[in-house]
Amino acid sequence: MALATFWFIVTAALWTGFFVLEGFDLGVGMLHTAVARDEAGRRAAINTIGPLWDGNEVWLIVAAAAMFAAFPDWYATMFSGFYPVMILLLVGLIVRGVSFEFRGKADGARWRRTWDTLLTCGSLLVPLLIGIALGDLLHGVPIDQDHEFTGDFGDLFSGYSVFAGITLVLLCLLHGAAFIALKTTGPVRGRASLLARRIAPPTVLAVLAFLPWTHSTAGRGVLPDIIELIAMLAVIAAGWLLLGRHEGWAFVATTVTIATTVLSVFVDLYPRLMVSSTDPAYNLTVQNSASGNYALKVMSVVAIVFLPLVLAYQGWTYHVFRLRVSAEQFGPSGARE
Repeated sequence: MALATFWFIVTAALWTGFFVLEGFDLGVGMLHTAVARDEAGRRAAINTIGPLWDGNEVWLIVAAAAMFAAFPDWYATMFSGFYPVMILLLVGLIVRGVSFEFRGKADGARWRRTWDTLLTCGSLLVPLLIGIALGDLLHGVPIDQDHEFTGDFGDLFSGYSVFAGITLVLLCLLHGAAFIALKTTGPVRGRASLLARRIAPPTVLAVLAFLPWTHSTAGRGVLPDIIELIAMLAVIAAGWLLLGRHEGWAFVATTVTIATTVLSVFVDLYPRLMVSSTDPAYNLTVQNSASGNYALKVMSVVAIVFLPLVLAYQGWTYHVFRLRVSAEQFGPSGARE
């Protein structure tokens, strides 16, 4: 049981890490046309995440792999029951990744507009659909005694799960706007800062509504726990710092906000993994869905050895590409993508 709980914590940390790191990538993807008036500006926005986005996306793969290895019943029930959502999610991830590679392969305006649109749409779909899926874990979907999903596509879209998706989209937008403002110069930075100030109020309201709703959905009342309280204070601080144009500290605040908001879902979910709306007795839990003890021990050793190496490598990558990006780099005399 202790190892199963440890792997639940690891899985929650991986999903949280994905949204912290990939969250600003998704925000940049959604905002790259809004912060620029010309091709040089759009290229500058995209190149703030150019060396980072594919590494950040690995966290999603590792999170899904951890679910598969540590909690096979959870993985099987979720990925089979949420199959249509997962297909749409894969489409969003694919068109987003292809857009980064293809938009610079031709100089035609129509070609670039097409890939810009696909990049925006793909970046929007990812947090929306993952947010809906995470919301469904806590809100509950029809699951029978054999841990099989018995509902249909419409059962995946409750009011809470859709709002969870919208909240994560807004958080990614705010996170991305703060990142662009932190990583660019000139007009692109100015527009990103302006957009961040405009996005902040609805994001603050969404987070302040989502967290009590999450706690209530978990059956624990509406008063926030410590993690939810930190999320509330952090999102308010992010809005205030963005108004004061303190991009560095604002990005820290949005990082804390998105981390604690995602983490709060898992904290309120534990010890359940997936709630059954058919009968609470059919809930998937840490205890009834975990792999064998030997498998969890082997996974723990591998994680303890390799996770610090991955974190060190990714930290070095961020250090190397820490400088601001300017639109002037991508003008007629600048480097190509």
